[in-house]
Amino acid sequence: MKIVFAGTPEFAAQAMRAINQAGYEIVLALTQPDRRAGRGMHFQVSPVKALAQEKNISILQPETLKQTHADLQKRSTAQEAYRSLSRIDFDAMIVVAYGLILPQDILDLASKNGRHGCFNIHASLLPRWRGAAPIQRAIESGDDITGVSIMQMDAGLDTGDTVLVKDLKIAPQETSKSLHKRLAALGAELVVQALNDLDQGVPMIRTPQAIEGITYAEKILKNEAEIDWQLSAIEIDRRIRAFNPFPGSTSSLNGDLFKFWNSCLPNKGRTDQSSSPGQVLGFSEDGVYVQCGEGIIEILEMQKPGGKNTSASACLQAYRAQEKIMQFKKD
Repeated sequence: MKIVFAGTPEFAAQAMRAINQAGYEIVLALTQPDRRAGRGMHFQVSPVKALAQEKNISILQPETLKQTHADLQKRSTAQEAYRSLSRIDFDAMIVVAYGLILPQDILDLASKNGRHGCFNIHASLLPRWRGAAPIQRAIESGDDITGVSIMQMDAGLDTGDTVLVKDLKIAPQETSKSLHKRLAALGAELVVQALNDLDQGVPMIRTPQAIEGITYAEKILKNEAEIDWQLSAIEIDRRIRAFNPFPGSTSSLNGDLFKFWNSCLPNKGRTDQSSSPGQVLGFSEDGVYVQCGEGIIEILEMQKPGGKNTSASACLQAYRAQEKIMQFKKD
């Protein structure tokens, strides 16, 4: 079978690599335009584009796929993308974390002439966590189980019928970074299974999503990063792990902004009544105990301004010598 692949980040590139290794021909890769990033703000290619270049796969990078877009330049790139897709011989389209909405005319194009349509790899158990940030929101909300859904796409936001679903247990100390890796591997496995079924003529059972239990994973914003120490230790722990690697939880100490990358709950429900939220209570071998609005959290990994990610205990040793009371605060 010949595949059109649409995706942008590493999560998508892993699925694209698995499809290629399974022997399916990827005739075109759609990915978002190169973006400026890093300290030098140089243009950087997406992981999907880098893989496509490595495999000599044709690439399209339209700013939008909406041919009715108000911006004439963007509308022109969408029209050119549509014409390119119209000229290509392909059997199915796979979409993974592409970042652009596929309008109905693209969905129709992928279904005409006996084609199989568009399939999406979504990192949740739909309809739980439709939307942009299902991995982070699952951890932030304290979910025990997540998974991957292979979905036959329609014009809605992650509303299509599922054709393959597999769950995955979220570990107690899971971060978005670690869960992302595990879900990417699972998504790559499932999409190859789906393509094998299509290729071998195995009937694909489409299951409409339940109308109960629908939740939306809103995009993670940088302003969510700052820790509110008035919250419970459970809530703060979930957010620290959910926001690793992006945007990274933050809090100020003596005017310096620290980042927090990992944590745990040594004393669920315990509160030191003599301490205020954000106050450092002491050190473990690698961690730092901090009072929360309810309960105590153990910070395990931190990063000082201009420094590297390290154990929280090592990160605060210099401050320990200078200050009798260390108090994290919101800016």
